Amino acid sequence: MNDAIIMNNAHEWQQKASKLDQNDDLSTCKDLFELPANIVYLDGNSLGPMPIAAKLQAKEVVEQQWAQGLITSWNTHQWIDLPQQVGERIAPLLGAKKNQVISCDSISVNLFKLLSAAILANAPRKIVLSQKDNFPTDLYMVDGLSSLMGTEKVELVSLASDQILDFIAREGEHVSVLMLTHVNFRSGEIHNMQEITALAHSKGILTIWDLAHSAGIVPLELDECNVDFAVGCGYKYLNGGPGAPAFVYVNQRHLNTISQPLSGWMGHAAPFAFEHDYEASPNIKKMLCGTPNVISMSILHAALSIFERASIAQIRKKSMCMLAYVETLIDDQPSLSDLHLITPSNPDIRGSQLAYEHPKAYEICQALIAFGVIADFRAPNILRFGFAPLYLSFDDCFNALVILTNIMHGKVYEQAKYGLKHAVT
Repeated sequence: MNDAIIMNNAHEWQQKASKLDQNDDLSTCKDLFELPANIVYLDGNSLGPMPIAAKLQAKEVVEQQWAQGLITSWNTHQWIDLPQQVGERIAPLLGAKKNQVISCDSISVNLFKLLSAAILANAPRKIVLSQKDNFPTDLYMVDGLSSLMGTEKVELVSLASDQILDFIAREGEHVSVLMLTHVNFRSGEIHNMQEITALAHSKGILTIWDLAHSAGIVPLELDECNVDFAVGCGYKYLNGGPGAPAFVYVNQRHLNTISQPLSGWMGHAAPFAFEHDYEASPNIKKMLCGTPNVISMSILHAALSIFERASIAQIRKKSMCMLAYVETLIDDQPSLSDLHLITPSNPDIRGSQLAYEHPKAYEICQALIAFGVIADFRAPNILRFGFAPLYLSFDDCFNALVILTNIMHGKVYEQAKYGLKHAVT
């Protein structure tokens, strides 16, 4: 590819990036991460990069706590308390008071727990209402539960985003659970959590919110919005590493009555009493099941320390500025006119991503990666850019768009090698 900058108004855009970087309150946060040289990483909405604190903690846990402390580390290094400790670090990012968040398992497993508990609590209602464009695994969990319990007890109804409020108003008395993802993983559109939750409650519906693309990047007020339940993952904007443990939020008003079906020993009121019969913990620990993944959870715990250096308000402010800069730069480039933005134009109702449709989105994404810009592709035709302000600069964004412009101008993505499909896209 020709290295010459063919971007329209390149000098002006580069100067604007430099000025924005000079006024960036979060610029030093980049030093908290170990990032590869000559790479612009625009995929933190799929997997966050490695914080240096996480790397050091992994070394400590493996070489000292495990290798030297052996089983005594469950007590001496408080391994047994990690699910609560991690939960308490996540809680402020969610707008949640203490003792309502715990880290464990995966989003899918935690959804199964919450769906089961909510349907049981709201019987005989059976409808789980969701969005057709929800992340597929969320819908799969409802289908699986329906297969287990029978369609007479669990029925999935999935609708287009603009049909959900009307359905609640019209048929809400028959809905047991409303399950929505706060930030849509494809488009980046944000649901109005407070409005939707209030409407659901007016019809006696329990709410479950998936915060996979929200936690750590957009302001959340779960307590203020009176949300019933929520789940989220630790490996995106929380930077906890691949396969990092997820988290569960249970509003304190439900903690005494909720009953989840995966009654493993760690959710027992006295797990080391080894009693024959199950008695659930009376607090948020009842959401636990099996033994916590100590290594992964220790890494996530360390990674979350970064949020002591930056507030969600600061992160959101920079994120919105970064999206505006990139969106207007792309709009200014004739060679990028074939990219169709599907992310809402209103900055208040979009997460920290820009998603563009293009028939060759996969090939464009692979070409970008080959030239040092890691974005991602979502089927069938979406090129997605994620913006994590803790480690991204405006200069990074400018450099990424220079490469994108060159790729699109020269149709570099049409080379056969960029069409080869990988197992993970």
